[in-house]
Amino acid sequence: MSTRRTRTAIVVAGLALVGAACSGTEGSSATTAPSGNTSNESTSSQSPTAEIVSNPAAVMQGQPYTPDVPPPEGFVAEIDNPYMPWIPGTRWVFEGVSDGQHERNVVEVTPRTKVVMGVTTTVVHDRVFADGELAEDTFDWYAQDSAGNVWYFGEDTAEYKNGSVTSTAGSWEGGVNGAQPGVVMLAQPMVGESYHQEFRKGEAEDVGKVIAVDDTVTVPYGPFDQVLVTEDTTPLEPQIVEHKFYAPGIGVVIEHVIRGAQEISKLVSFTPPA
Repeated sequence: MSTRRTRTAIVVAGLALVGAACSGTEGSSATTAPSGNTSNESTSSQSPTAEIVSNPAAVMQGQPYTPDVPPPEGFVAEIDNPYMPWIPGTRWVFEGVSDGQHERNVVEVTPRTKVVMGVTTTVVHDRVFADGELAEDTFDWYAQDSAGNVWYFGEDTAEYKNGSVTSTAGSWEGGVNGAQPGVVMLAQPMVGESYHQEFRKGEAEDVGKVIAVDDTVTVPYGPFDQVLVTEDTTPLEPQIVEHKFYAPGIGVVIEHVIRGAQEISKLVSFTPPA
């Protein structure tokens, strides 16, 4: 996840929840809670015979990051965690304000895959437009383990100004130059759980913490209940605190920086897979 977006789960169940959440239109009432299974230098631990733990990327204060990454055979082909259903063909559009500029964020799950650390990941295309101009273009790589945790294996990102690339800082790939994957959504989130979302020292060190699992919100796309809320921070920008709101069957519906910047983005359009 790039800094901009950071401050910026099975198929049948997820799509059923979409119908319950919005009844096919904007403005109807929402959804029931999903069910699932849960539980600085970095190294990873891979054991083909080990059971997947409930929080395999847990934050351990004062200790180096050592994610319990399952072996490649411990991952499944489709990402259908109810709070983060990265199903190819799905599309989200968000609108909001960042640093005084109108921002539009278009996120699409592509049919493409990329192998990272032996794991076949799903490629998600994320574009940010500021006042109508492309500001950031990113390809993110995600995979879901057999317990239902959604892992983040890296990103290829570029920032733009006046149509030209100005920076690729924030790009990273698990297993390269000390980078390690993290977890962006737990199989069964519980209030108080903290987890590393990504790790490349000095480039990508986002951490998430579950702060609510039963919130209610309304966005331009419609109202939702049983909403999961996380607090996202990074030691690289300690002044920034962001809250993200996830509706079951949809995924993220609000991203709101509550400290350190003036940024908010809300879901205006959702297109499920065909």
